[in-house]
Amino acid sequence: EFRNILSRCLSRVRTRRNKVYVYINELCTVLKAHTLRRKLPLAAAPPAASPSSPPPPQPPVSPQPPSSSPAAAAAAASSSSSSSSSSSRPPGGSKRQIRYLENLLRVYMGEIRRLQERELDLAELDSEDSTYLQESRLKRKMMRIFERLCQLKQCSSLTGRVIEQRIQYRGTRYPEVNRRIERFINRPEAFPDYTDILKVIQKASARHSLGLARRQMESMAQDAFREVGNRLQERRHLDLVYNFGSHLTDQYRPG
Repeated sequence: EFRNILSRCLSRVRTRRNKVYVYINELCTVLKAHTLRRKLPLAAAPPAASPSSPPPPQPPVSPQPPSSSPAAAAAAASSSSSSSSSSSRPPGGSKRQIRYLENLLRVYMGEIRRLQERELDLAELDSEDSTYLQESRLKRKMMRIFERLCQLKQCSSLTGRVIEQRIQYRGTRYPEVNRRIERFINRPEAFPDYTDILKVIQKASARHSLGLARRQMESMAQDAFREVGNRLQERRHLDLVYNFGSHLTDQYRPG
């Protein structure tokens, strides 16, 4: 997976050398996302027994009562076999599932490229099944497939886009308020207004007993709304600049 990410970054750098630092930033974002993955705990090895020491005493084994019926014995055997098979089964999806979803992504990608290359007339703009709407639906399906594929592969779904980078907020001198505002503005598809920011500050003041006056909270909300709005707008603008376009214009060079 690392090799694929790095080769994809290098190929994009070779084709568009004027965006070298953009692609390096995206690569760093992906690497940081992978460092946050949960690491498996290492179990300590049991101490080796010396040959001179006597073996530890074994606990007495209580005799098993005979099963009342053969059906109960069969149920116990099936439950033990199913538990052993489930414990031996590796986490994540099977190779067949992953291969199927990857092939489906390739099919959808080819269909999107075909739709982008089609000629669009004015009469089709008012259609409910225009080329743009078909392309949009396919892209939404691809996003759902990609998220499912990341679950099966047990890897991060972050792609390195600017829109996925977390915004840190330190605009007030109250850490409790800063944490709540930062958590609120980093939600998916969040673009808060003044009222939302004011409610967040009021909840933080009530929860942590900050004793903020209403005029003070309104002033803090106004300052926070201006700063947060500008930073969210700048992040969306950069994401649009880096990702907007089509494969038809990738090889275009001015002059």
